[in-house]
Amino acid sequence: MVGVFELGAVPFNPDGWGPPESTTATPPSTTTTLPPHVPYATFSRSERLGRIADFTRSFSSSNANASNRPSSGKPGSADSPFDFSLDLDAFPLANPDNGSAFRLVDTKPTPRPKFGPKWRFNQHRPQLPQRRDEEVEARKREAEKERARRDRLYNLNRSNQNQQRREAAIFKSSVDIQPEWNMLEQIPFSTFTKLSFSVSDPEDLLHCGALEYYDRSFDRITPKNERRLERFKNRNFFKVTTTDDPVIRRLANEDKATVFATDTILATLMCAPRSVYSWDIVVQRVGNKLFFDKRDGSQLDLLSVHETSQEPLPEAKDDINSAYSLSVEAAYINQNFSQQVLIRDGNKVSFDEPNPFANEGDEVASVAYRYRRWKLDGDMYLVARCEVQSVVEVNNKNSFVTLNALNEFDPKYSGVDWRQKLETQRGAVLATELKNNANKLAKWTAQAILASADLMKLGYVTRVHPRDHFNHVILGVVGYKPRDFASQINLNTSNMWGIVKSIVDLCMKLNEGKYVLVKDPSKPQVRIYEVPADAFENDYVEEPLPEEEQVQPPSEDAEGVEANGTTTDDKEIEAQT
Repeated sequence: MVGVFELGAVPFNPDGWGPPESTTATPPSTTTTLPPHVPYATFSRSERLGRIADFTRSFSSSNANASNRPSSGKPGSADSPFDFSLDLDAFPLANPDNGSAFRLVDTKPTPRPKFGPKWRFNQHRPQLPQRRDEEVEARKREAEKERARRDRLYNLNRSNQNQQRREAAIFKSSVDIQPEWNMLEQIPFSTFTKLSFSVSDPEDLLHCGALEYYDRSFDRITPKNERRLERFKNRNFFKVTTTDDPVIRRLANEDKATVFATDTILATLMCAPRSVYSWDIVVQRVGNKLFFDKRDGSQLDLLSVHETSQEPLPEAKDDINSAYSLSVEAAYINQNFSQQVLIRDGNKVSFDEPNPFANEGDEVASVAYRYRRWKLDGDMYLVARCEVQSVVEVNNKNSFVTLNALNEFDPKYSGVDWRQKLETQRGAVLATELKNNANKLAKWTAQAILASADLMKLGYVTRVHPRDHFNHVILGVVGYKPRDFASQINLNTSNMWGIVKSIVDLCMKLNEGKYVLVKDPSKPQVRIYEVPADAFENDYVEEPLPEEEQVQPPSEDAEGVEANGTTTDDKEIEAQT
């Protein structure tokens, strides 16, 4: 049997909120069954409303708990005016005797099982009582141990990778150290960085050769209108060492200086702290004079690629991306680029003497040799042969220009695709090249400063396809002032001359004879060896490089150059193309 709950008439209060203050305010048409003298407790809208009745609790337990709770003055408490007994006959559902007639419906969603190995293996495992804070701390400690273990493994693998990269990049010494050689000095690169020496402006002794004008249209090349790199097989390029230069021999006989060298050799010494690959320079002390030479087939005639990069190059010698193959390719690109960007209309700027290494009737590449003299000490002078490749007219005055080309062989090694980034992010491309080819760019800058070139042009040349090392395209040409570019790459001129001055002073203390300066293949240092007088001659047995990698020396003639004027490196490049 279900009880009936009757709700009396609710009076209407026209003056405000809540029941009227007196029954007189009730309209006459409204009758009320509200018990008289029932107080009304005002409340705010911000207060939280509780239950008006709780049918889920037993009456006895609620009364017992209510009697034990302190008085709070709220409805339902002992001090509250709303404390009155509930008529159980009027509310039969609240009677505990009729509890069997009431059923509470559980509206909570049933828990869904978490399927998986963790749930499957842990559902029957007894859970031990554990404080929650201790469990959290234990998990933190385990996570910290796991993180430390991963860091140790990561650092170990990274050190192994760097060690493997160094071993792959520096395979062996550029020259085979013979057992009869006597090591005299060992100079670490850390001492080179602290040196400083200032020289006065050089004096020009002689100019030889002829120059063609630079074509300014190449400054407007972009990756969208690239130009194919041409080949100049008919033009002769000369890489003659110091003692084979007839002009330097003449100047030495005239006692014009004490020390003689070329700009390539001086740049190698000046930028020695940035070098990674092994190199060697032959030093000859003849009387009171000092000659810095390079060996026949020396690596100084080639251009290193990715020498200072962290990404290792393939070790296979026949791979087109190996260190030696890329050096030959870079020399081939550099020679052809220096001739393509010229105006080949026959208009040339000629100097005092013609090219000293060319025969009459030979087609010679555009190059001029400036024989310059610097004062190193009170009575010590240095003469060097410096090269410039072109000339440009600026304000009705001819300015010397050096031409060099950076080459991209595979974007995955550098991480920057020149075709996509060169036009919009040229600074990022140059920064990547400064990181991967720091020594090569520093040597080019030093050569431009030695020649007092007014402008140095850098070309960006890439392969038509990453696996095609025969065909290339020019993506852009950028010009820099040598001294401004030197400050940009942190190349200090005083430090450059300080390194040369220290090596010259050290060699001048040696006895007459032949010596070789070798960059250590695995350590940042150079060594000076005393070698026999017939070392590096044709009858001297030496194997600095494997047979398939070694450049064969040319047949000897008057100036160490073949009869047609083409050096061995040019024939090696043509053989590969």
